[in-house]
Amino acid sequence: MKPYFQDEWVTIYHGDCRDVLPGLPPVDLVLTSPPYDNLRDYCGYSFDYTVLSRMLYEKTVDGGVVVWVVGDATIDGSETGTSLRQALRFMEVGFNLHDTMIWYKTNAFNFGSNNCYRQSFHYMFIFSKGHIITPNLIKDVPAKMRGKVENGVRKHTNGIRDKVPDFVIGDNKKRDNVWLINGVTINYNHPAIFPEQLAADHVVSWSNVNALILDPFLGSGTTAVCAKKLNRRCIGIELEERYCEIAAKRMSQMVMDFERGSQ
Repeated sequence: MKPYFQDEWVTIYHGDCRDVLPGLPPVDLVLTSPPYDNLRDYCGYSFDYTVLSRMLYEKTVDGGVVVWVVGDATIDGSETGTSLRQALRFMEVGFNLHDTMIWYKTNAFNFGSNNCYRQSFHYMFIFSKGHIITPNLIKDVPAKMRGKVENGVRKHTNGIRDKVPDFVIGDNKKRDNVWLINGVTINYNHPAIFPEQLAADHVVSWSNVNALILDPFLGSGTTAVCAKKLNRRCIGIELEERYCEIAAKRMSQMVMDFERGSQ
């Protein structure tokens, strides 16, 4: 299939991801937010996650990661549970559920029933194909006991403790798996846009420089923007052509900004 857009770092395909995926090379990281339930209007598109989960498993390298950002609608007083069924399906096809993370939208709108508490989060399921080979966990939480010398002890899951060299507590510790990040306020004429911080932090956490990243539901292109900024290659697939155009324009604007900055 001929790319809709292509430069040194990013390739965008216009089409159904299920048709495009078989012709792609293996990828190190999948980072995406698929259309789910009826929370947003995706031009009537729906997809069979039971098929796509198997396709993504086959396309992900051993040790690679899928970051799957989803939520649930509330219909007739009940949440659909679509996100949980998807997580179970990914495990059925062979992925490990490495972590169940939460994106807490600090400026969330009030979705869901008026009889429920305010809906303000999305699941971020971290699936791995085997053991993750690039866990670059972000350490940006100030450590209360930084500089203190701790006795070196490593505790195993079976309860056995090993003696290891003593260590000094660093300035920062790794963050929790609940990320407080504002929803996007910039309008790219797309109903559900990734915050760049969210995408960038996952790109850093689960891939290395020059890795190949895939977003099968590219939308306005935020995954590709962040991959390119962080020196990763990216393949994006988008069914709706007007979103392909938005993503391509964002890629081109990045080139323009770079050229202006080098003058």
